[in-house]
Amino acid sequence: MAAVGAGGSTAAAGPGALSAGALEPGTASAGETDLLLTWAGAEARGQSLPQPLPETSVRIPAHRRLKYISLAVLVVQNASLILSIRYARTLPGDRFFATTAVVMAEVLKGLTCLLLLFAQKRGNVKHLVLFLHEAVLVQYVDTLKLAVPSLIYTLQNNLQYVAISNLPAATFQVTYQLKILTTALFSVLMLNRSLSRLQWASLLLLFTGVAIVQAQQASGGGPRPLDQNPGAGLAAVVASCLSSGFAGVYFEKILKGSSGSVWLRNLQLGLFGTALGLVGLWWAEGTAVATRGFFFGYTPAVWGVVLNQAFGGLLVAVVVKYADNILKGFATSLSIVLSTVASIRLFGFHVDPLFALGAGLVIGAVYLYSLPRGAAKAIASASASASGPCVHQQPPGQPPPPQLSSHHGDLITESFLPKSVLVK
Repeated sequence: MAAVGAGGSTAAAGPGALSAGALEPGTASAGETDLLLTWAGAEARGQSLPQPLPETSVRIPAHRRLKYISLAVLVVQNASLILSIRYARTLPGDRFFATTAVVMAEVLKGLTCLLLLFAQKRGNVKHLVLFLHEAVLVQYVDTLKLAVPSLIYTLQNNLQYVAISNLPAATFQVTYQLKILTTALFSVLMLNRSLSRLQWASLLLLFTGVAIVQAQQASGGGPRPLDQNPGAGLAAVVASCLSSGFAGVYFEKILKGSSGSVWLRNLQLGLFGTALGLVGLWWAEGTAVATRGFFFGYTPAVWGVVLNQAFGGLLVAVVVKYADNILKGFATSLSIVLSTVASIRLFGFHVDPLFALGAGLVIGAVYLYSLPRGAAKAIASASASASGPCVHQQPPGQPPPPQLSSHHGDLITESFLPKSVLVK
């Protein structure tokens, strides 16, 4: 799953992993930068490297290198998790229990964050224990606030297994972009945010594309195994998107102004996620797990899924600070393309014109929705001028209108996405 920031994409890193900067994805506290490579931190802060390359060598600017690395990580994590789950769930032989995989991912994520906090305290056990006592027990109100999003993320993880087990990976990848729509709607309802006409248009385009893909799926787009239920898969995707949107916006709303490092928040989420995951395991598959064993059906492919869930989201939480909104939208689009191509090779997925049309609309909608506000205004102005001769003229003697400003000389890059979906 993609890392979950102030809310969720989703990258596609997955639910239950909080993005860098406890509240706003794309930011990190001063303590977390120690975990990054020295050259990456220096370049991100605009500092020069100690040993610059000779002038005669061809060198890509550091900020562009970091963006390329971020793009690669986001694309690979988004696509590989879905493909690996689909592969592991469709292998012949004994099928593992999805609830155990969810619990194992939460355990590994929590242990990893605990080790990173231990490293931040320079290996001092006493300091770590005092820190955790203060952050988890003394400030118990902040800790309890994470129980609700953790519950929803745990539910979402289980729903994704149900959805990917019943839908082709490419179909799931396209349909799952509905989380952008749900997050936007919850942002309007719960945070009183406003959406521009271009945003509403892109959401309508997104919904239309998903509907076309689902119509193609319902009409029997390609062969499918007898044990798969596309209706159940679609219901699981919709429920997962609703939970993702609500959890992300709720998380942003309740934790505004609170402090805490990315690793502490992920540790707290992991503690709740493990406990709630065990409750879900007992309720849904307790008898079967007690009979066959917790690790029944585990293969190297299953362990790959668990590790991807546990560490992939945390990795995205680190690199996402170097990715702007356009790059995140581009990463989502590339993930859809990569998942489709891989599905053709691995699972014999058939791409017909209807699926291509729906996927294209979704990709276009994601790109439009991720545009900076300044670029969106430019597009709207260009559309308005092209639609008729009505062009605004400055009255004589009046001062010219203010220009868009940026210390980089580009358009203003204020986020056009709700903060909650920047890391999904």
